This record gives sequence, structure tokens and C-alpha cells, in this order.
Amino acid sequence: MTEPLPKALAILGASGHGKVVADLAEQLGYIVYFYDDAYPKKTSLEHWPICGKSDDLLKQDNTNLSVAVAIGNNTIRQQKIDLLNKEQFYLPILIHPRATVSQYAQLSLGSVVLAGAIVNAFARIGKGVIINSSAVIEHDCVIGDFSHICPNTSLAGGVTTGTQVWVGIGSQVKQLINIGDNVLIGAGSTLLKDLPANTTAYGSPAKIIALNS
Repeated sequence: MTEPLPKALAILGASGHGKVVADLAEQLGYIVYFYDDAYPKKTSLEHWPICGKSDDLLKQDNTNLSVAVAIGNNTIRQQKIDLLNKEQFYLPILIHPRATVSQYAQLSLGSVVLAGAIVNAFARIGKGVIINSSAVIEHDCVIGDFSHICPNTSLAGGVTTGTQVWVGIGSQVKQLINIGDNVLIGAGSTLLKDLPANTTAYGSPAKIIALNS
């Protein structure tokens, strides 16, 4: 779909992450308001209004409306983005003015790159991915759909992740590492070996400490 004008942005998810996405969106020229399933008990987030629940958002005319999903939980974010995409809402790629994204990188719908982050040449970022503040995605990395690369995390060249991967704050991943689907890497970890799907790893060096359902 062609990006609509005027630039109104509905943000689904009125949380701390929602505040960061709203701030980014305003710097890109969007007029921002929220939808959240806590409505009507919750009617605002700071100075931004909450206009209804996610079901109310789906009833809106999508002609002049972009939507960002600001939900940190990878599974819920995927559910919401898949539904909005099915209903043909426009899901923009949001890149903070103080992020650095190579002209040769590829980003997919609904992805967000926050302040200070670096996405280097020929990296590929999937749908609904969060590249959080000051994260580094080096050359030729492939980040699977609906993953979250947390603040101050660094992925060296050629790292590949599956879908719904969470790389915790301050973690480091060695070059050419492969990470399976539904993997959680704990904060401050150093990953030196491949990780299979559906695992949680933690430590320096990181070791598998649990299996994920």
C-alpha cells in the first residue's frame, strides 16, 4: 500500500515501549495516538490519548492511518501485526533520526530502529522486529520476524536468528552464530556457540539453562 497522508499514526500498546515509539514517531512528523486493551480503565499515556481497544482500531478506516505495534512481547506483537496486515493496515518502518542504517540493509514492515542503533551493510531485518537503543546489527546479519534485539546489544557479522528471538540487554553475539526460533538470551550474555530452537541461554559464555514451550 502507498503510505497515507496526512501522517497519522495509531500505536497499539500503551506501555513504556509505546512511549519510546511515540517519541520516535513525532520526530518523523507523525501525529500520534494510542490503542490499548486496558481501555477504558486507561485513557491516556502521558499526554497522548488512548482512543480504544485493539478491536476498535480494526474498525477504523485504514485509508489515512498508519499503525505501529509497540508491544515488547514477541508472540503478542506477531499476533497483532499479522491481524493488522491481514486487514491491510499500513505498517511503516520507523527509523530514529539518530540511528544509522546502511543503504544496503533491508528492513521489513512494522520494524522499528531506535536511537543510536546501527544496522550495517546487507543486514536483513524481518517483520515486526525491534532494534532497540544503541544495538548494533553488523554486516550480513539476518534477524528473523518478530524478534527483539535489546538495548546495547551487539551482533557481529553474519549472525542469523530465527523468529521470535529475544537477545537481552547488553549481550554480545559472536560472528556467524546461528540462533533458532523462540530463543531467549539473558541480559549481559556472551554467545559463542549456535543455539537450537526453543531454548533459554544465559551467562558468559552463554549456556542453555531452560527449554521454552
